[in-house]
Amino acid sequence: MKEFIEFTIKRLVDKPEKVFVEEAPSDDHTVEFRVEVDAGDVGKVIGKKGKNVNAMRTILAALGAKDGKRATLHVIE
Repeated sequence: MKEFIEFTIKRLVDKPEKVFVEEAPSDDHTVEFRVEVDAGDVGKVIGKKGKNVNAMRTILAALGAKDGKRATLHVIE
């Protein structure tokens, strides 16, 4: 899942070299992904009305459910 997030976000932003994705398991059933991007790229990751980030969260939820886990996504500048 981490590779999917990184691949997707790097194609949305102007500065892909500043994209950093960290996977942090918080317990047996939850995986948290923290995404750091350049301050100028946060809006591109989130998208209009949050559509980009919501789409990624939906896909992650589906992928996580397939493995019996809950996946969360946090975007940090």
